[in-house]
Amino acid sequence: MDYNAGGLFSRLLTSLMGLGLLLALGLPDPMFARNVIIFVADGLRHGSVNLTDAPTMYRLREAGTSFTNSHALFPTFTTPNASAIATGHYLGDTGDFSNTLYPGFVIPPITGVQVPFTSTPFIENDAVIGCIDDHFNGNYLDEITLLHYAREHGFLTAAIGKLGPTLIQDATAGEPQNGTVPVPATVVIDDSTGKPGGIPLSPAVIGALKKAGLMPIAPDRSNNQPKTRQDNGYFGNVDDPGTVAPNFVQQQYLVDCLTDAVLPFFAQSKQPFVVVFWSRDPDGSQHFQGDSLNRLEPGINGPTSLNAVRNADNNLRQILEYLKETNLADDTDIFVTSDHGFSTISKHELDASGQRATRSFSSTRTYRDSVGKAEVKPGWIPPGFVAIDLAHYLALPLFDPDKITARDGKQAYRLVVTESETPGEGQEARPYAGDALIGGTGSINDPTDAKVLVAANGGSDLVYVRDHDPELLKRIVDFLTKQDYVSGLFVHSRYGDVPGALTLADINLEGDTPLPTPDLVINFRSFSLDPENPSMSAVTICDTILQEGQGMHGSFNRADTFNNMIAYGPDFKKGFEDKAPAGNTDVPLTVASILKMEIPHKGNLLGRILVEALAGGPETVEWSGATKRSRPADNGKQTVLVFQRMGDTLYFDAAGFPGETVGLGPVINKQ
Repeated sequence: MDYNAGGLFSRLLTSLMGLGLLLALGLPDPMFARNVIIFVADGLRHGSVNLTDAPTMYRLREAGTSFTNSHALFPTFTTPNASAIATGHYLGDTGDFSNTLYPGFVIPPITGVQVPFTSTPFIENDAVIGCIDDHFNGNYLDEITLLHYAREHGFLTAAIGKLGPTLIQDATAGEPQNGTVPVPATVVIDDSTGKPGGIPLSPAVIGALKKAGLMPIAPDRSNNQPKTRQDNGYFGNVDDPGTVAPNFVQQQYLVDCLTDAVLPFFAQSKQPFVVVFWSRDPDGSQHFQGDSLNRLEPGINGPTSLNAVRNADNNLRQILEYLKETNLADDTDIFVTSDHGFSTISKHELDASGQRATRSFSSTRTYRDSVGKAEVKPGWIPPGFVAIDLAHYLALPLFDPDKITARDGKQAYRLVVTESETPGEGQEARPYAGDALIGGTGSINDPTDAKVLVAANGGSDLVYVRDHDPELLKRIVDFLTKQDYVSGLFVHSRYGDVPGALTLADINLEGDTPLPTPDLVINFRSFSLDPENPSMSAVTICDTILQEGQGMHGSFNRADTFNNMIAYGPDFKKGFEDKAPAGNTDVPLTVASILKMEIPHKGNLLGRILVEALAGGPETVEWSGATKRSRPADNGKQTVLVFQRMGDTLYFDAAGFPGETVGLGPVINKQ
């Protein structure tokens, strides 16, 4: 069946008749009658899995296949790795370069959803994904996802969990038709279910939820405790610590939707299923935890983070218990992964001694709110420090693409004043979320007239040079190699050999996507507090609205790339430690192989099938380690990339300036 035609057929049929009638009509026979559940524990570090904090995962790791050389994709954010888990492709093919990116057009305001005019949307949002889908022929990934292909080949499919990455598992499900998103063939339940901007459910699924005593409206992250630190969505500020409670209520609802409603509903059809469950914890709690305000210890290793790991572990335990109680365990493969690792945020320290602090221009300014209260500690970097420093260096005006004001009788983006301590009417001292338009008029044009766009994300930022001006790009790189918070730069290969930087092609960020590819990706400096356990004590300078001591990811340090991966079930080896390099791109390709499917593809930046982990597979596979270095900049700064290679597949361990990124030691090849 043609991909686009098949997707349209499924959407139309389901929206007209509901999933229950679709099941009654019958589905194609699947290639292989096996069930699969992919469980994603967002932000779970490999080292967080132990008998105390994650006993379910620990026992699953011991009983099944443990991947001890696993990898998230850089930039190590959620939606990029969600696109990899969905398609098996690296980011150069999916175009999902970060949680916040430049899609090449202005996202308009969306009815009922708090999304302004913006050129740099945060895409953990169903309505935003649907808008980008609509702009790119119904599927912004431009690759077929595992769930999409599975449902067109006889499998029932569902994606349940965290807003954003859940929908990405069948990205076409969010595409609006005549202004409305129809009921998709894949069941999608996330934070927005039953709310404006959410993906609709069929009457049959709503009936299954109600039968299980579940409302078809997802709870938020407040734990029914708004405006207190028991609210998991409360992230605090420079003077007020964030949450001390994991995301208990929302995640319990979502896992109940799976085990009490969706899986029993699927079981009635006697059709095999492929399901993705995306647990927001421990990620959300590690981000917002209030255990470590303005100090690096305990950072993300405090009690709130540990309880969040247990929360995710309990969700997995409930799923496994359901499979056992319903006699589905023997016919179901479980793949557990995490989209990325995690680090503690630094807003001024440059190393573990605490004696060296950033001296960037942005750290010399004062940042106050509308009533004069300090929003940033003196001498510390604010959200948007890259944009502020760049605009100051380039002597260009700076505008906030996330804030709208009235100027000359028209709507425009707010001007960020980098030379004054007292912003005027319709102005501000810093970009709210760190994103920026540099140069131009600040008008809401499509496309923007800015010379440079910055998409701030956390442990790394994206920079787009609108006209691909090579001289401007080289000026920016030369400036950034001199900034004490930078550790590694990657430029588009169109610019050739730029001193101090490697290319995006070196890390599989140039491929077949129709979305704009960044001109430059900035990796931020990181260090570890415990040299004996660097991946569990990493600290990264981050461009974020969060505070020092809270949690973030996105960098090219090994703590952020070292995720957790486990496989268990009838098609995986028992008690096997897989020391070969593995990564999130390998998950859907391995699952498809088990189901006797080969997903069609356009781009060629693909992962591999983890043959050595499969029952009856080889005892080992061959791979090698390698290092690549850029030409030094004038000041000697040199971007170094440490990676592993297995056949045509690359696995990236760490990158940055030597001595300024966790994990830049030599690769030890344990074959």
